[in-house]
Amino acid sequence: MSKKKRKKKTLVEQILDKAGIPYDSLTVNALTGELPQGIESSDIFKTLALFGDKSGPIIGIVPITEHLSEKKLAKVSANKKVTMIPQKNLQKTTGYVHGANNPVGIRQKHRFPIFIDNTAAEKRTVIVSAGEIGRSVRIDSQDLASFVQAEFADIIE
Repeated sequence: MSKKKRKKKTLVEQILDKAGIPYDSLTVNALTGELPQGIESSDIFKTLALFGDKSGPIIGIVPITEHLSEKKLAKVSANKKVTMIPQKNLQKTTGYVHGANNPVGIRQKHRFPIFIDNTAAEKRTVIVSAGEIGRSVRIDSQDLASFVQAEFADIIE
């Protein structure tokens, strides 16, 4: 293998490589609004960690341009109520800091239920965090959902 002049692969990229799932590595900082050419904000999905009154921790994945509907997520996940996990408890719960949560890494460590908004299924490819701030992967939405055992659902407001 030739050495690329590139940062070491993230754990998420290593997991995807091992599973044989194709993806593109991207440097994306959605917070600054500077996006690589050909990428729209709506292509980028945020991974949100919540707590369900019946399920415990639960993951919701929605476009960064949208807001998660806690009511809809509660309903599809068989909870009466879900609430965002406080930022101070995030790393303890998911293993990731705010801005680096990702479904691949979370699924490797935990069996939390994961729900991805239907817009991801319609798009075919989505961009999610690669487990480090500023690092992302573009991946086929069906491959992602299958790999992390996620369910597509209407979970945006």
